Order: sequence, then structure tokens, then C-alpha cells
Amino acid sequence: MTILSIETSEQACSAALSCDGALVDFLENTQGPSHQETLPGMVRDLLSMADSRAIPVDAVAVSGGPGSYTGLRIGVSTAKGICYGRDIPLVGIPTLELMCVPVLLGHELPENALLCPMMDARRMEVYAAVYDRALHELRAPQADVVESGSYAEWLGRGPVCFFGSGTEKCKTLLTGATAQFIGGIRPSARHMFPLAEQRIARGQTENTAYYEPFYLKDFQAVKSTKIEQVLRPS
Repeated sequence: MTILSIETSEQACSAALSCDGALVDFLENTQGPSHQETLPGMVRDLLSMADSRAIPVDAVAVSGGPGSYTGLRIGVSTAKGICYGRDIPLVGIPTLELMCVPVLLGHELPENALLCPMMDARRMEVYAAVYDRALHELRAPQADVVESGSYAEWLGRGPVCFFGSGTEKCKTLLTGATAQFIGGIRPSARHMFPLAEQRIARGQTENTAYYEPFYLKDFQAVKSTKIEQVLRPS
């Protein structure tokens, strides 16, 4: 199974191509929120690679939020265009769940550890959720105003690993022997395909026409003056 993955929820923009459970290629721009300019080229390059090798792309996975309103719309719109053009399914991946993948793959965690991915929002607010090591969602994504005593319920159960762009501004408030912090974690298309493959195997694909990102909060949208097009395979 070949999957094209797209991630545009934060400052970095990335796309990846995987085949049969292995990463084939990965492209990323970390220089700022220029997704509208950089994502189409990444997608064209990856699709051209697949087409040149006669590898049919079976599905498109996209980071579905929460995150940047504009970034999510660009990513989802691009993913929908590819799915329509190639008549393939769309798979939505919750962004906070996606952030847990590099933590599980790259770090030794206690058996009873809980995972709390955090995305930076406004002021002292973060988007956060709580998962166990099997990625069961113990607390759904919410917009939290972090203050002293936040997440006390979870910290009282055992070790909690906090990671993501939202942790830097609230580290000093999340105190206690069970609070652990992991740096350098951000949502990336390169980590999306294991979650996408699981969802496809369970038949959990999206209705392409009606799928919308999970914004979590209302944002002021900026209307784009550009039209992005992804060509059908020749």
C-alpha cells in the first residue's frame, strides 16, 4: 500500500510518500508558514516519483487538526484535490495523536507513562490531549489555559510526558516528580503512515466531500487569492 501524507498544522510544512510500511521519501520546509507556496511543489515531486516508478498511490493521509486554521485548510484542500483527481480515499489523522508517534518510536518510556502532546495556542493556552502508550485517547483534545495545578489529575496517576510546541511556555507551571518533558517534537508527515495504515485496515476513511479539519476553536480565516491545483497523473 502506497500512501501520500501531508502535514500543515504548524509552522513547518511536510509531505511524505510511504510504501508497504516503509518511508520512501520525505520533504519538509521549516522556514515559516509558507505552506501555500511550498506544499504544491512537494506534492508534485512525490507524486511524480510514484508515477515514474509505476507505483499507484492508494490513499492520501492528512493531518486533521487542531492547529493553524489557514495551515489546516491548505493541507486538507490539497489532500482532497488529490483524492478527487485520482479517485482514492482520504484518511484524516488527529494532529495530537500524530505527535505521539516519534515519542513512542524514539524514547524509552515507563510502562505506565501517559502522553500529553501540546500545541502552542494564544497566550498561555495550548491544544492538548492525553493518551496511553497504546494511543488510546484518555482525554479528548481541548484548548487549555495552563496554570499552576494544571493536569494534576493525570500527574497523580504516574509519569506524564509533555511534548510539543506548547510545552516551552508552561514548563515551570507543570511541576511534580511525575512530569517529564521531551523536546524537539513536532507534527510531521514522516510519522503519519503507521496511523494511516491502521485506519485503512479498519475501514476508517473519510467522506472526501464533507471532511473538514478539526479546528477546535474559531479563527479568522484569510481568503486566499491563489488557486492550488494538483494535476491528475498522465
